[in-house]
Amino acid sequence: MGGDTLSEAAKNLGVNSGLLGRWKREYEIIQDGQSDLGSMANMQAELKRLRKKNKRLEMEREILKKAATFFARELG
Repeated sequence: MGGDTLSEAAKNLGVNSGLLGRWKREYEIIQDGQSDLGSMANMQAELKRLRKKNKRLEMEREILKKAATFFARELG
């Protein structure tokens, strides 16, 4: 990313610039040694939530793939 602006970096990563800005600020706080346990706990809780959501979405995708295969066979 080198000299990209925050907006360019966010666009390249496919995330909202506000979200990337928040991540940057949180990273800077951690690097400065000013991180509080509440912030870390929030990040851990968010990570757990996102992992659970990711697992559910992967299962839904697999179900849809199987359904698409089934209906393709029925129609074909």
